[in-house]
Amino acid sequence: MSSVLYDTPGPRAKRRNVLLSVVFTVLLALLVWWVWQKMDEKDQLTSALWKPFTESEAWTTYLLPGLENTLKAAALSMVIALPLGAVFGIARLSDHRWVRGAAGTVVEFFRAIPVLLLMLFANEFYARSTDVTSEDRPLYAVVTGLVLYNASVLAEVVRAGILSLPKGQTEAAYAIGLRKGQTMTSILLPQAVTAMLPAIVSQLVVIVKDTALGGVMLGFPELLNSRGTLAANYANVIPSFIVVAVMFIVLNFILTSFASWLERYLRRSKRSTGAVLGVEKVDDLNAAEVGGSYGTGAGGGGI
Repeated sequence: MSSVLYDTPGPRAKRRNVLLSVVFTVLLALLVWWVWQKMDEKDQLTSALWKPFTESEAWTTYLLPGLENTLKAAALSMVIALPLGAVFGIARLSDHRWVRGAAGTVVEFFRAIPVLLLMLFANEFYARSTDVTSEDRPLYAVVTGLVLYNASVLAEVVRAGILSLPKGQTEAAYAIGLRKGQTMTSILLPQAVTAMLPAIVSQLVVIVKDTALGGVMLGFPELLNSRGTLAANYANVIPSFIVVAVMFIVLNFILTSFASWLERYLRRSKRSTGAVLGVEKVDDLNAAEVGGSYGTGAGGGGI
């Protein structure tokens, strides 16, 4: 049997795939064994190095406060970057050239600058031009850098998600008298969210991981920076790296799992609702009812 995307493998292809899978598994096992042996030779697997993680002091003094700061910086960045990215993404689709040009310039400028450079610049700006205290400055700098960079990337995600929809959606909305702003908020964005969700979640994972840049360069007491203090006190550098890596993996796995559930929920709800808009909803959104004339349907108001 064949599908639209690929041909079903035959007997030879199946044998080849099985062989490649076995070879890959063996190589992976050898790599894990080699790493394990090297760590054992350097006494990195001794119980004394891992014992601090079985005690509450290592968690309550170092890891959990660091995790709290990581979540705080990531949450603030997400809350600000998501709506800001949506605004700039929609602005890049505006019919007005000056709006498109201004939004495009901002997006391309901040998307081209490394996020670490944005953090360092923001830190110097807050230090020399504002009254932000030295204790709060690293958090402000990290959030600023993450917001400026990731909002620019999310703007492109939003723009691509809207452009992926058939043009007939916009034409149908204009045909029933919806204005541009109503078409965007009631027709295009709700449909584009499902298509955009995987890319948005990938960028949110990047935000969580990039908080570590602030810890390394700015002294922001996030999870990775707290790990350094813990390792200095307990002399367990490699084990502390492994524990923190596992914490990041778990954190991002929870985020992606929630996003996968949300995507499935949105797809199921769209399949179960049938028509997107009912007659009453169309009447509520109809520009004739708002402006008193159908003449403002396709061209009136909006971006």
